Amino acid sequence: MKSGTIDREQLLKQATAAGEWDVVVIGGGASGLGIALEAVTRGYKTLLLEQFDFAKGTSSRSTKLVHGGVRYLAQGDIALVREASIERGLLQKNAPHLVKNQTFIVPVYSFWDRVKYTIGLKAYDWIAGRLSLGSSVFISRKKTLEAIPDVKAKGLVGGVLYHDGQFDDSRLALNLAQTIIEQGGVALNYMKVTGLQKDGHQKPSGVIVEDMEHAVSYSIKAKSVINATGVFVDDILRMDNPVASKSVVASQGIHLVLGKEFFSSPHALMIPKTADGRVLFAVPWHNEVVVGTTDTLVGAPSVEPRPLEKEIEFILETAGAYLVKKPARGDVLSVFAGLRPLAAPKEGAQKTKEISRSHKIMISPDGLFTIIGGKWTTYRKMGEDMLDSVEKTLGWPKKTSQTPHLRIHGFFTGVDWNDPFYFYGSDAAYIKEKSNGHWISERLRINKAQVEWAVSHEMARTVEDVLARRTRALLLDARESIRISAAVASIMARALNKDQHWEEEETKRFNGLAQQYILR
Repeated sequence: MKSGTIDREQLLKQATAAGEWDVVVIGGGASGLGIALEAVTRGYKTLLLEQFDFAKGTSSRSTKLVHGGVRYLAQGDIALVREASIERGLLQKNAPHLVKNQTFIVPVYSFWDRVKYTIGLKAYDWIAGRLSLGSSVFISRKKTLEAIPDVKAKGLVGGVLYHDGQFDDSRLALNLAQTIIEQGGVALNYMKVTGLQKDGHQKPSGVIVEDMEHAVSYSIKAKSVINATGVFVDDILRMDNPVASKSVVASQGIHLVLGKEFFSSPHALMIPKTADGRVLFAVPWHNEVVVGTTDTLVGAPSVEPRPLEKEIEFILETAGAYLVKKPARGDVLSVFAGLRPLAAPKEGAQKTKEISRSHKIMISPDGLFTIIGGKWTTYRKMGEDMLDSVEKTLGWPKKTSQTPHLRIHGFFTGVDWNDPFYFYGSDAAYIKEKSNGHWISERLRINKAQVEWAVSHEMARTVEDVLARRTRALLLDARESIRISAAVASIMARALNKDQHWEEEETKRFNGLAQQYILR
């Protein structure tokens, strides 16, 4: 919608002068956005608050897959795979401009693996039922090498081809925020919750929030407060109860981005069992290849997690064992790390594979709602389950979910996946109209019009917002993102009415951040 300009200042006025909200959601990642969308479409007066930018954390750093979870099937978690497979199918129908049917090939190097993976992936198809994206099939050695010529041929028996979903995570997050606003809710970035308000019965009755742009604090009233802050949920829980026990552990996953010369196939590669039992993917994405992921328990979570040397070496080594052209550190275009919020394990379960990926809803004795765990694929179901819990706990009338077939902002069918603007969906035509073919980055196909659009329609406030999440420059090629950062800052400064000092500081800040995405 051309008229879909989003004025953050206007939204801020709505948020702070609206009396009492039915639902206040803390956190603008996958779970928070899913919950807020569920709430507003059930007719509740809904406000979402994110302390940084939408999907700043883990929700922009995924493997870019909307999947049932082959790995969870191997672990016997049929219920999770079934739930995720259903949600995968719904999301492809609701956001066809972002979710594509991606074929994957598992290279097979023994007769036993042929039997095991063929049967396993047939079960994967069966679990998805009518929402399956396509049937899996064993293909010969010859066809496997034709389909994925970059994989090592020695000992290859054949391959198992199966279907899963692929998407752009932060673009989905932005479209969800836009949908929430279009449905009558308010979603704001750079709003940090610094405290909880309580009523006379010590029940949560609102939040204290600081607008990070203007350093101004506000008191906002709410009938219900939902903590959806991912790996940081314990920070909010301790605002409610200073002695609250730890509820989540953070598992780090990193990804390396390589050029297509390492893996030129349109199919994705899946290695189901690596040397240490983890799954490894090589997935084509925006004309590059995302390789990952790791699964490493880490200590205290951070906003900008750093990849560990052992993680980098693991991915390079494992990829090199399967690819004809072995990647080296200097070949990596970008490395990014994300932290998964996993439900804290029971005593003795220390490996991340032993910790449930299912989401879990907790209600504190005071009445603070918290969601932990989960993954992008099931974001909608997480929202539905949370609102069902809120209604039941607070005695509100039970309402039917409206999200299973709700079209997400940008909904557009017949997508040309080779179009550099494809991920804008129905908005692409307006951006193309303004672009005039003037590229800030010819290599990454980033245009001046996209930067202006990010500010006027997508609430981008910083160079990082534009280059990490409105476009994916930082994740696709960190060095190229540094090269164009000053040009982006200049365009944003004019759009936001900022001075040259802001421009210079933003460029400097972004370039410092981008250095962390480069391997030396």
